[in-house]
Amino acid sequence: MTETIKILMIDDHPMIIEGYQNTLLFTKKEHQELKIDIANNCDEAVKYMNKAIETAKPYDMLFVDISLPPSSDGSMSSGEDLAEYAREHLPKAKIIILTMFSESFRIHNIIKNIDPEGFLIKSDLTSSELASAFQAVLHNPPFYSGTVNSHIRKTIATDVVIDDKNRKILYLLSQGVKTKNLAAHLDISLSAVEKRKKQLKDLFDIQDGQDETLLEEARKKGFV
Repeated sequence: MTETIKILMIDDHPMIIEGYQNTLLFTKKEHQELKIDIANNCDEAVKYMNKAIETAKPYDMLFVDISLPPSSDGSMSSGEDLAEYAREHLPKAKIIILTMFSESFRIHNIIKNIDPEGFLIKSDLTSSELASAFQAVLHNPPFYSGTVNSHIRKTIATDVVIDDKNRKILYLLSQGVKTKNLAAHLDISLSAVEKRKKQLKDLFDIQDGQDETLLEEARKKGFV
């Protein structure tokens, strides 16, 4: 019996989409028929999703690239917002996230906010991994690529508990943001930032008080 699978692929690089599409069509099972729509930005993707809802022909799976240009009305700034929109409006659709980002802060946020059925880091990706991810997500999710799995293992293995604001402090410091500018990014006072940095240094047992040492330890434990 034929299994028809309706897919929406969202990526702003046509060649990448072509590669994904060819891989899936080439490796699909004999009984599977794929109906693939392609969107190159947030606006097109929303249009396709809304049409699928209106016609009561929802998507079974979405491939969402995180690095997408913002939507024209500014309501969506990236593929992350798009995936959250899909979660709300197409609750039965399985979501596979594809991204170049491999920083722990981003991985953590995507898992927490979207909880995707598939999560692939593009630098890990081979056509056979994409094919495996597709079949696994269809029938036995989740499927996470190597980088994502090692991040999860590291953070589970460590007994350090860090809230989202502290994760963001570590992430911003690792991006070279100065302490005096952290307050504006986090919407808290400078004294609150200093207090949180002190907590982090105590948590990671930093003896020399240096930000570099803190980041080094946070990296080892998978937080940056």
